Amino acid sequence: MLEDHNPKISTARTFGELLENEMKSNPHFYFFSPDETTSNRLDAVYNVSERAWSNLEIRANDMKESKNGRIVELLSENTLFAVMLGHILGGEPAIMTSYESFFTIITSQILQYLKFLDQSEKVSWRPEYPAVNLFSTSTCWRQDHNGFSHQSPVLISTLLDRPGNKVNCFFPVDSTSAKAVFKYLQTSKNIVNLVTFNKTEEPQFLDEGHANFQFEAGASIFGFVSDGNPFDLDAPENKFDFIFVSAGDIATREAVEAIKLLKYALPDLKIRLINILALSHNKIGTVNQPMSQELFDKYFKTDTPIISNFHGYKDTLKNILGNYTDARRISAHGFEEHGSTTTPLEMLTLNHASRFDLAKDVAEKLKNIELAQEYQKIIDANRVHAYESGVDLIEL
Repeated sequence: MLEDHNPKISTARTFGELLENEMKSNPHFYFFSPDETTSNRLDAVYNVSERAWSNLEIRANDMKESKNGRIVELLSENTLFAVMLGHILGGEPAIMTSYESFFTIITSQILQYLKFLDQSEKVSWRPEYPAVNLFSTSTCWRQDHNGFSHQSPVLISTLLDRPGNKVNCFFPVDSTSAKAVFKYLQTSKNIVNLVTFNKTEEPQFLDEGHANFQFEAGASIFGFVSDGNPFDLDAPENKFDFIFVSAGDIATREAVEAIKLLKYALPDLKIRLINILALSHNKIGTVNQPMSQELFDKYFKTDTPIISNFHGYKDTLKNILGNYTDARRISAHGFEEHGSTTTPLEMLTLNHASRFDLAKDVAEKLKNIELAQEYQKIIDANRVHAYESGVDLIEL
């Protein structure tokens, strides 16, 4: 049941290949980026198009550039977003990427565009416009070299807090999930889609059928690491001690590993893991297909303790879950605005979102103090090692 999932693949690389294919098939598609296209592992687009350039001199050591280039790079998120909107309002598709922390620079522009969409639907001659699709990467959880200044998932919370049914936030868990999301991005209209993913290589959890099912439902049960019967939600054996829920690739990886730790220490413990792909205002799922209360109750039950692990601020997901159930059931983990230039595991433990923090939370709820102390000792030992050596303990 608790099998390993290999190989590890960069979701960003997969999105780069999907962008490359889109640019090949659609000569009107443009890609907007600051100077992080290569850093964000999206550089497959260079196989199709040069960077857009004016009549200024092109020097010998410059990358390929031309007046007809469809890759627009400029280290000004405000300018890029404004130019992209002009392209989209002309009826043509585009995608913009940026480091997660610097997407917040254009927050007011995004909100003003959402106001425009609200008003435009009241004007009969206004057409539907291609979606504003935003790729948010180089995220808070893996900024090993940049540090606290580059750690901020606040745009997620801002957009999910806004009423109006014009925003989807996607958290593809792996490269197969990314492909399901990209299909939607290509066809959606009059909406803003924020897609958050890391550029690092991460485990692959889904096959194509599961990924497509998860997109339609907004979330799915990870049967390989769960007890009970994920195919018959009403099965009598679906009784659990804890329900884990995750959203975000690294947050999900940590939830999976936490369950492995707990099942090793407490093999009789009954756990289900639910992975969320899409969130919208007050809902799990997209604005067009929000999860119903009935399905939520089948997935999450009505009284089982919930351990949540979220890519963004922990209360953002907790508040959405609280629209479906008693929030007192939920023990929330996620970004707590603690950061540094540090190792990947130490970054997670600083925010109490690592596998050991999740497992410790369960141990404490079970009043298994010895097991909770064991997990804390591991956290403490890795912290000392990370500060002294600059890397996590190899066995972790």
